Amino acid sequence: MLNNREYEEKYSNLNYICGVDEVGRGPLVGPVVASAVILPKNSFIEGLTDSKKLSKKKRDYFYEIIKKDALAIGIGIVDNKKIDEINILEASRLAMKKAINSLSIKPDVILTDAMRLDIGIPEEDIIKGDLKSITISAASVIAKVTRDKMMEELHEKYPMYNFIKNNGYPTKEHIEAIKKYGIIKEHRKSFRPIKDTINN
Repeated sequence: MLNNREYEEKYSNLNYICGVDEVGRGPLVGPVVASAVILPKNSFIEGLTDSKKLSKKKRDYFYEIIKKDALAIGIGIVDNKKIDEINILEASRLAMKKAINSLSIKPDVILTDAMRLDIGIPEEDIIKGDLKSITISAASVIAKVTRDKMMEELHEKYPMYNFIKNNGYPTKEHIEAIKKYGIIKEHRKSFRPIKDTINN
């Protein structure tokens, strides 16, 4: 079984270990959302892992536990206009920096899911970090649930795109809806097939 406290144990001499993760790189619509989470020392949450591997019910369950237990939580949101302006990789990095800067506690070290931030705080970029670090797992859940709630609100405004089901990802249904109804202001104009729709 994968040890998801390996990196927390590595930095056990420090008080404030911060996990950072983002969600929303792949969708055609909406923001990229990042979260930074500092859990209490020696924190263990049974069953917590990468948000992509959890059901919605489990994510919502862990979201409430993390909100209750965390010493600090920061959220960073970068909208579709900024994504189009600076590209999705830089927008993801910016969202993560915003999340860290919004924390009420300054971290001693930052653990990221393979994303170098260079924010002036010691950091370790971990491949598959959302599986290997409980604090990154916690950040991935907070970011995912936060973005899903935003997509639910967008669904209420534009039910024909069924964002509540596809979360803005380029599913066949979403592409068909774009062809039928066109694009909305929240669509990412630099992403194909949105770019192709505009240029046609």
